[in-house]
Amino acid sequence: MPAKPRKPIAAVLGSLALAASLTACGGSSAASDENVVTVYSADGLKGEHGDGWYDQVLKDFENDTGIKVEYVEGGSGEMVQRAVREKRNPQADVLVTLPPFIQQADSKGLLQKYAPKGSDQVNGADKSADGTWTSVVNNYFGFIYNKHALTQAPTTWEELLDASYKNKLQYSTPGVAGDGTAVLIKAMHDFGGERQAMDYLGKLQANNVGPSASTGKLAPKVDKGELLVANGDVQMNFAQSRSMPNLGIWFPAREGGKPTTFALPYAAGLVTDAPHSENGRKLLDYMLSQKAQAQVSEIGGGFAARQDVKATDANAIALTKLMDGVEIFEPDWNDIDKNLTRYVDAWKSATGS
Repeated sequence: MPAKPRKPIAAVLGSLALAASLTACGGSSAASDENVVTVYSADGLKGEHGDGWYDQVLKDFENDTGIKVEYVEGGSGEMVQRAVREKRNPQADVLVTLPPFIQQADSKGLLQKYAPKGSDQVNGADKSADGTWTSVVNNYFGFIYNKHALTQAPTTWEELLDASYKNKLQYSTPGVAGDGTAVLIKAMHDFGGERQAMDYLGKLQANNVGPSASTGKLAPKVDKGELLVANGDVQMNFAQSRSMPNLGIWFPAREGGKPTTFALPYAAGLVTDAPHSENGRKLLDYMLSQKAQAQVSEIGGGFAARQDVKATDANAIALTKLMDGVEIFEPDWNDIDKNLTRYVDAWKSATGS
């Protein structure tokens, strides 16, 4: 998944300072503070104006526990790669990322077993069988378009090959961004196989602006009309649409077929040998609490991970309507985790990236 549009200077400086402290030898500063928890997260849950789910939940957590949250965000693959580099001297306590990168983190030994309170209410498909991660916000893959420039949403993959989309279409980089990798997954499903998907994406490259490490940076370009179409995910784009009125969400179909999507949840796990494991457990418990889960749709524009939380707010109703008529398939995450490098290499070969 899914960083955001350009942040205020203070926020950028804060992020740079934190990055420097976290990569310092020996893990001094934040790592030596016992009253802190460090989160590495895919982007999408923090609001543009301090109005996202993370903004509310992390602030409430700090107020309720007195534990300070140090927050670092980036693309899903980027966060996992960072945790891999720090494996001998972990700096993060909690890792939040999209599939297949949460499975990748698990297979690389980055996550330790912990079942947060409330995880018994999370659907079995939305948590690991070995107890190393669980979804905290449910979500679905999707695309966005500019509602002002286009009188109606595109409906098919084939439409995007039209010359009118040349240099007006962009998707985030597979293997780096969670939503970018999702483009590959959906294309392989919709076109019926790896070869067929790569053939299509090779043709689409004629219209593609080029790589983007983070999906969150694409929405402002679509809203302003610099792009007509980009990839995204329902939670992030629905939340962004509050301040980006030209964003519309849609789900590509094959010509003559139904629109499809798949679940792309924000999944969280406790980092192996985390410097503040106990604080990490407390934060995971808090994210899955009924209070925090009840805020997922109302504040975050996503879907609660807990099945016993039934949202009825206006956002929840709008999200249900948005998903109406969309066919949801379940990817083979084990296959994707095992063969992700090969799929990404095939994409690079097909697109010349």
